Amino acid sequence: MTSNVTQSDAIAIAGAPEIPGLTFRHFRGESDFPKMVAVIDASSKADTIERVASVEEVTATYAHLTNCDPATDMIFAEIDGEVIGYTRVTHWQEDATKIRIYLSFGFLKPQWRHKGIGTTMLKHNQQRLREIAAKHPDEDEKFFQGWTTESEVGATQLLLKDGYKPITYGAMMVRPDLENIPDAPLPAGLEVRPVEESHYREIWEAEHEAFRDHYGYSSEVGTFEEFLADPDNRNPELWKIAWDRDRVVGQVRSFINAEENAEFNQKRGWTESISVRREWRRKGVARALLCMSLQVLKDQGMTDAALGVHTENPNGAFQLYQSVGFRVHRMSTEYRKPME
Repeated sequence: MTSNVTQSDAIAIAGAPEIPGLTFRHFRGESDFPKMVAVIDASSKADTIERVASVEEVTATYAHLTNCDPATDMIFAEIDGEVIGYTRVTHWQEDATKIRIYLSFGFLKPQWRHKGIGTTMLKHNQQRLREIAAKHPDEDEKFFQGWTTESEVGATQLLLKDGYKPITYGAMMVRPDLENIPDAPLPAGLEVRPVEESHYREIWEAEHEAFRDHYGYSSEVGTFEEFLADPDNRNPELWKIAWDRDRVVGQVRSFINAEENAEFNQKRGWTESISVRREWRRKGVARALLCMSLQVLKDQGMTDAALGVHTENPNGAFQLYQSVGFRVHRMSTEYRKPME
């Protein structure tokens, strides 16, 4: 098999490892999506991450990218024309701190790890991010960023070796059964209503308002169009949205990933997008909505539930989830390195 990298989209990277057939190229459009899914799935399997990627998911993501042009901000690694890995960069400014973050992430098939390919792509990404950062004010504080789960040993070593430092931690949590769900009523004056399409904008706006004081929040990330296109938002009958008259004050947007459940022989539902507006916090809103959501998942035939959380959430989310039966299943770490 010969390489199909053309003169127009080939990328010459100085210092790349001398591996027969290894080439780098730019993004070629939607035809790359199935190849990306294959790389993600191979990486997830090698790193024991319970994830099944889909072309639908990738298509939805790439239709609504923010601060990222795939034509200039992606690298594909190939061996004799077969995609073995890819990376992408993006950036944003945190609203609260005004720190500018320059993120690099990617996936590499396991048989091609520990050969210098990941290092090559990381260095190339950092150079691209420096070009982007040069357009931002010099006085801004700027950081490279990356993240890994605890089972991604190679990626973690790559970042640490390059000078990245752990900054904060997240967890995937699982409630191992859906029995003995606590009875947690909503505060007086609030009600949960069936979700209608006309509610979507208010639900999206309420989530963004609630997360403005969350670690790392940026108003540049997460558009309404992205919300509408997200495959995880296709089953609003699973959502629990609390209203104070005509205003959303809290929400849990649950979903069920049938493909992952089939792949891993499980019956898991996800209780995600958990948020409460500031004036309604510490009143039991999140606990009530979460317990209602667990019951909905049980009624759908699920046998466990999962969610993701920032373990240092200042509003006590980690402790709340523990109190209703969730336990840490897998940790993740966010890393940063000052941009010089």
